[in-house]
Amino acid sequence: MKYFICFASMKFKRYFIKYIETLYIYNRFMKKTSIYIIIFSIFFIVSCNRNTYKSGKNISQATGWKINSEGGFQLSTKYKGQITAPGMRFIQGGTFVKGNTKDNVMHDWNNTPTQQYVRSFFMDETEVTNGMYIEYLFWLKNMYGGDSELRRIYIAALPDTLVWRNPLGFNEDMVNNYLRHPAFQNHPVVGVSWNQANNYAKWRTQRVNVRILAEKGYLNKDSILNPKSKLNFNTTRYLLDPEGALGQNIEDLIGDKAKSEENGFDFAGIEDGILLPAYRLPTETEWEYAALGLEELRSGNLYRGKKKFPWDGEYTRSQRKKNLGDQLANYKLGKGDYGGIAGWSETGSGITTSVRAYPENSFGLFGMGGNVAEWVADVYRPIIDEEANDFNYYRGNLYTKPEIDKSGINVVSKQNLNQQITKLPNGRINFNNLPGELIQVELDDSLDLNRTNYSKSDNRNFKDGDTESSRFFIDGDKNDRQMYRSPSGSQGDPDPNKGGEYSLISDDSRVYKGGSWLDRSYYLDPAQRRFFPGYMTTNYIGFRCAMSYLGESRNVTKPKKR
Repeated sequence: MKYFICFASMKFKRYFIKYIETLYIYNRFMKKTSIYIIIFSIFFIVSCNRNTYKSGKNISQATGWKINSEGGFQLSTKYKGQITAPGMRFIQGGTFVKGNTKDNVMHDWNNTPTQQYVRSFFMDETEVTNGMYIEYLFWLKNMYGGDSELRRIYIAALPDTLVWRNPLGFNEDMVNNYLRHPAFQNHPVVGVSWNQANNYAKWRTQRVNVRILAEKGYLNKDSILNPKSKLNFNTTRYLLDPEGALGQNIEDLIGDKAKSEENGFDFAGIEDGILLPAYRLPTETEWEYAALGLEELRSGNLYRGKKKFPWDGEYTRSQRKKNLGDQLANYKLGKGDYGGIAGWSETGSGITTSVRAYPENSFGLFGMGGNVAEWVADVYRPIIDEEANDFNYYRGNLYTKPEIDKSGINVVSKQNLNQQITKLPNGRINFNNLPGELIQVELDDSLDLNRTNYSKSDNRNFKDGDTESSRFFIDGDKNDRQMYRSPSGSQGDPDPNKGGEYSLISDDSRVYKGGSWLDRSYYLDPAQRRFFPGYMTTNYIGFRCAMSYLGESRNVTKPKKR
């Protein structure tokens, strides 16, 4: 009897287990089925509520006429958003407090904290390296090196390698090798002025966009790569005057997609959305926002705490187990200490280091603290006015337009190249525009500058306290004064006829941000800022490029990489 009860209980247990398993499988099936039903319902509802414009029927919401049809207007209905340009990271915009330095041991108070909103943008994940800059020099030499007159363009772009010299230091190996030797090809380029950095960004824009046009079939890639083509492509000119931009070799340069027997050539336009915006230097606001990487501190819709460095934490050494104690940036540890003691791996490099030698910040950007400081686009002023714009703040706006006369668009050529040259105080020259680019002129009063939003073309000294910043400034006003006046003598000496005090700050003074291999940790704080004239070069200032994001800033998904 006892054994029968035990057997019966065992059998019941097995059936019970099977019953439970069946119920579990059934519930899982019903759950999945329910999810599919919900998803299908949502899709059905959404599809039923789609308007004719989004449905792909190419019908205008304004008039009902067909888009992109014969005789109709052209509009891209397949645009999927801006792609991520080569070497760049997407930085989603947001609000932060700019200029909020953690320490102020200098007591100079040259950066008033202001709350700013930054639109989404792109930024280089590393500083521009020697290898990247050599590509630029190679192109310039190939394009202009064979002409004694145009060769000046190449010479003007060369970095100043003599920045490594020090009267009491042995650095001749750096003078001779740093720029071109493969051992340094992944190190950030230095000895580049603010002006040279801007010219590099403009060149990069053209090279990337001409490659896109070739990949899309609008240009013939083989013809472009042919050295004999000498195509100095310019995006703005291509959009305004594509046939003029491609020149006499248009039959060879045009791609299969652009060929049309009925209508001549089919060129890409701004409406197609395939060409990228211009590469440029980041604004100070963008650079500081990207360097901070405050998303690490975000909880809900608030920032919990403050950050001193581009990484999370209050120290320059890692607090994580896997790399505990490792330095997080390349900077000067102390007097006579650039890399730690011998006998173990150096904590620094002694000079600049590879751009990816240290961990990236939360935005995926390398070297935002240490290695080299970086030029930004802004004109320097020590104090940001309390009434400053709180949306994409930037000082340095100089509004221009392409020069157009009765003969059409004026373009830089060999004949008028000298008009594009600016002689710099250090004896070097800067080319404002290269052959093939559009000649830019400043706006003047004839173009109706009496507006509510701006009243002059040059706004570098806007709201500096001088009466010239006033909307109704009269020439020769007795009250005319400038808050910042740099020496104007031929040798840099103050002009005794003007009187008053003088400053090293001028409209050509440019901000640079971040610490370098030559700086102490104080300057690793992203809010710290310094300035140099835009023509000066050093062995501790480099740069990286940024690019505007065209579209809604509230983008929850990262753009696709090409």
